[in-house]
Amino acid sequence: MQLYDTIIRFMDVNFVYCLVPLLATVIGIEAIFTHRFRTRQVLNLVRWFILCYTVVSLLHYGYVLLASSHHSLQMDRATGPYAFAYWTMFLSATLLPFTLFYKKLAANPWYALFVAVCMKIGWYFERFVIFLTSYQRDYLPNQMGTNWLHFPLVELLLLFLQGFVLAIVFLGIFELIEHIKRMGKGSLQN
Repeated sequence: MQLYDTIIRFMDVNFVYCLVPLLATVIGIEAIFTHRFRTRQVLNLVRWFILCYTVVSLLHYGYVLLASSHHSLQMDRATGPYAFAYWTMFLSATLLPFTLFYKKLAANPWYALFVAVCMKIGWYFERFVIFLTSYQRDYLPNQMGTNWLHFPLVELLLLFLQGFVLAIVFLGIFELIEHIKRMGKGSLQN
């Protein structure tokens, strides 16, 4: 269980939080520099990241539902008064991304952006379910100190910056691979 939590947390922080800005940056670069960069390969890489994340999170949900001591809590969330939010979260964050296995859908960058937005909506519904069911049962969270990094505007700007940087890094990696391939072909011809 600890390994699943660690993997999911790592993927959340470094990838899923900034998925929408990352895809928007790649789509924007493709629109501005038509076929100049390897945006299709980056989109394919992002698609496989989404699918891997979905499989890991689905395994996590299954483990929590079947083998954990939190079984009754999960069942109460799935069938209780906020079941609509739970099932919206579950469908948009774990089942919708599996549509990226279809090549026609996966080839469309706008559909990948749609799936990313739906995953983000699922993430917000997950927080909604956790917080609201906690308040409903009177499990109040501890009062924490104020940190300027937790203001919504700063978080949004940091997410867009992280997504932009990841898109540029992915494009740079594919450009570097292409450059190395070209250098290898040139040395073979000499």
